[in-house]
Amino acid sequence: MYAIEELKIGMSASYSQTITDADVKGFAGLSGDRNPVHMDEEYASASRFKKRIAHGLFSASFFSALFGTKLPGEGCVYVSQNLKFRKPVYIGDTVVATIEIIDIDLKKRRIYFSTYCKIGNAKVITGDAEIYLPPPTEVVDL
Repeated sequence: MYAIEELKIGMSASYSQTITDADVKGFAGLSGDRNPVHMDEEYASASRFKKRIAHGLFSASFFSALFGTKLPGEGCVYVSQNLKFRKPVYIGDTVVATIEIIDIDLKKRRIYFSTYCKIGNAKVITGDAEIYLPPPTEVVDL
């Protein structure tokens, strides 16, 4: 985990994952979103996407993984996130999620990020996020 004083504008972290059928079904079970465009090949083939697509929030959830494990790390709290879903994510696609610090408010302990997911060179999700980093807990020697 980073101390807020160690963070710098421009720092970034990425995570990649190839989307599987099991991922889509698992996310549907967790979220309750069983929209047939995600779950039913026949239905999806008649849609504008021509085949099943992954839930947009599944790929966007990779941002949370990055915040909680890489930048800034353990203990941070998600304050806000906006998202624009630009292109579909299909089963078999490898999604690379990236977060990049664009501003830091030391007094309020807030870190502002640009967030995006890419497949190859194409951005499929874009947005911004705000993270709160609580002060470190005091350690008392007995």
